[in-house]
Amino acid sequence: MRDIFEEIFVNGPLDPVEAVRRTARPRLRRRFYENAHVDQHDGGFAVRLDGRAVRTPARRILAAPTRALADALTAEWNAQEDTIDPQSMPLTRLANSVLDGVVDAPAAIKAEIEKYLASDLVIYRAGGPQGLVARQAQAWDPLVDWARAEHGAGFLLAEGIGFVAQPEPVLAAARAAIPHDPWRLGALCAITTLTGSALIALAVLAGRLSAEEAWAAAHVDEDWNMDTWGRDAPTLERRALRFAEIKAATSVLDLLAAAK
Repeated sequence: MRDIFEEIFVNGPLDPVEAVRRTARPRLRRRFYENAHVDQHDGGFAVRLDGRAVRTPARRILAAPTRALADALTAEWNAQEDTIDPQSMPLTRLANSVLDGVVDAPAAIKAEIEKYLASDLVIYRAGGPQGLVARQAQAWDPLVDWARAEHGAGFLLAEGIGFVAQPEPVLAAARAAIPHDPWRLGALCAITTLTGSALIALAVLAGRLSAEEAWAAAHVDEDWNMDTWGRDAPTLERRALRFAEIKAATSVLDLLAAAK
C-alpha cells in the first residue's frame, strides 16, 4: 500500500506554492480498491479505501477537520474509474499539500502570501491601450475599494512595472486578514499563487468573490490579449487545469465556512 500511494502522488508537492507550478502528468496506476469511505480519526475524518488508510506522500493519514470536507475528498476517490488520475483529484492534491507542507510550517506559507501583498497584481495597472485600462479598472478597482473598506488597507496604485513600496500600515492591515489554521492558510496560498494576487485570494476567503469571479479578475490581461490576438488550445488546456485547482481551494474555504 505504501508503494502504491507514493507512486500515485510522488509528483505531488509538499506545499501549495509548488502545487500550482508542477504540471507533469505521472504514470497512471490502476484502481486497486472497490470503495472509498469516511471514518473518524484523531478528532477528524479520514479517507479509507476498503477500510485501509490513505497516506499522503509524507506518510500522513489523509484526513480532514470536517465531515463535509472528508466527504468531498472521498468523492474524488470514488469518481476514479479504471485508473487513478491525480490530475482529476485537485482536492486530494491540495489536502496532501496542506497536511505535508502547511501543518508543520505555517509561517513560511504566510510569508509567501505576504510577498504577493507587497506587489499585488491588482495594484499594477497598464498605461494603455485604453480598452485594457478600462478592463483592469472594472475588475480591480472594486477589490482595492473593498480592501480599504473591509481591512483598512489603502493600497497605492501604480502604472507600469516599476516597483511601488506600499506603506507598512497598509501591509500590516492586509496581513491581519491572513488566517492561521492550516487548511484555510493552504487554500489561501493556492489561490494567491494561481491568481498572482493575495487581494483576490483574501476576497475569496471573505466570500467577496466566487472562484469564477476570482479567475476572471486574475486573467484580465491574458483575456485581453486572447481577444486581440486569438486563443490557442495549449493555453486553454493549462487554464482549465489551473481553474480546477482554484475550484478545489475555494471548495475547502466554503466547506469550512459552512461547518462554523
